[in-house]
Amino acid sequence: MTQADAIAMMPIIITAAAALLVLICGPFLPRGIVSGASVAAAVAAGVWAACTPASPSLSLPGVGFPALARFLIPVVCFGAAMTMLLSHSYNTRREVRGEEFAATVLFSLFAMCVLPCGNNLLILFLALESITFSFYILVSMDLHRLESGEAGLKYLLIGAVAAAIIAFGIALFYVGSGTLSLQALQPRPENRIIISAGWGMVLLGLAFKLSLVPAHLWTPDVYQGAPAPVAAFLSTGSKVTALALFLLLLSLLPPIEELRAPLFFLSLASMVLGNLAALLQQDVKRMLAYSSIAQMGYLALAILTGTREGYAAVLLYAVIYTAMNLAAFGAISSLSGAKERSLIAEYSGVGYSAPFRGGVLALSMLALAGIPPTAGFMGKFFIFYSAVRGGEMTLAIIGICTAAASAYFYLRVVVYLYMRTEPAPQPSPVTVGESAALSLCSLLIIVIGVYPAPLLRLVDAALR
Repeated sequence: MTQADAIAMMPIIITAAAALLVLICGPFLPRGIVSGASVAAAVAAGVWAACTPASPSLSLPGVGFPALARFLIPVVCFGAAMTMLLSHSYNTRREVRGEEFAATVLFSLFAMCVLPCGNNLLILFLALESITFSFYILVSMDLHRLESGEAGLKYLLIGAVAAAIIAFGIALFYVGSGTLSLQALQPRPENRIIISAGWGMVLLGLAFKLSLVPAHLWTPDVYQGAPAPVAAFLSTGSKVTALALFLLLLSLLPPIEELRAPLFFLSLASMVLGNLAALLQQDVKRMLAYSSIAQMGYLALAILTGTREGYAAVLLYAVIYTAMNLAAFGAISSLSGAKERSLIAEYSGVGYSAPFRGGVLALSMLALAGIPPTAGFMGKFFIFYSAVRGGEMTLAIIGICTAAASAYFYLRVVVYLYMRTEPAPQPSPVTVGESAALSLCSLLIIVIGVYPAPLLRLVDAALR
């Protein structure tokens, strides 16, 4: 490894070293130091990636540091740092002890940093499954709740099927092209059918990872059963990295014609069924789960266009979606005591009894609904703009209609926060870590909504 390789790979090295140190030294250190060191490692890795010039070709086999990695690694590092800040007091209240939680978050972050750097199909697959494997553990981490273990088991069983499907698709890519290297991936004309079959399998596996209909059935149960900070990380970091894998493959092995019909169906079904099912939910985490299904449908619409504008809209929305979901699940986590507030009705009057956290939850709901001037409006605007420019007028109209209908279930939470006065359990005091995480996410939602130009420039640079 040369000095240039070490500099480019430093985010991966930092997260790997931090995960091992936390696992080995954690039993001898106070929990506060373990959580603080984990946050510091995630921030250091993200800042290093943002400040390091892209180096697509390194002397290391199988990895590089492309512009896409320079853009995405700070995003997932931000998500991991916010998760650690939110989970410290949450785990204390729920008596989730031990250094395993922080170490598993860092191991997951390590794999999230590796994935956008991978230029070999085998490394991409191993990174994707390492992320999923970490979430099997994190979802089941709350041993005092039966729902947590049940959610972990469901996620494990369905995730194993998805992994097998993606592995089979990658094997077909290898058969059709004769290589696992992304840079040398040139499908032979006589093997077009094999490559198309491979794309079909990979698309089905990624539909599981992204919770696209009809591969979405695990999502409500897992989100409901997982600890709230884990649900925040699962709904953002894992989705962002799965989208990164999708974009990497599309940029080097374009099969957009064959993918058009299945992507059209996945996008349409996810937007319609996700929003309709969310309308009926009384549990706030299940509502957010169905909401995420619909949001992934919007991203599938942008991917369907096959244009640079569509891919840029995907990256832009990935950042915005990360901030919105971290704020929403973060507020739910902070407002939970020894028992999570599961029903929407349990948030009655919280806007007055806990004004800061109630305000953050209301802001995240407004952003997810796409109401200006929040970042959610800018994200949806660029998604539908790219769809219209890409010729997907029908799906764009359906998407706009479903997004308008979704305002009902998002605003219902705001109504309960401020317009219902039924007595609700008094929330525990907010901690410094929770305040910092919720403030940062809220700031991003507002700043990107009002002034998105710097983020748009970063997205443009990531796609060069």
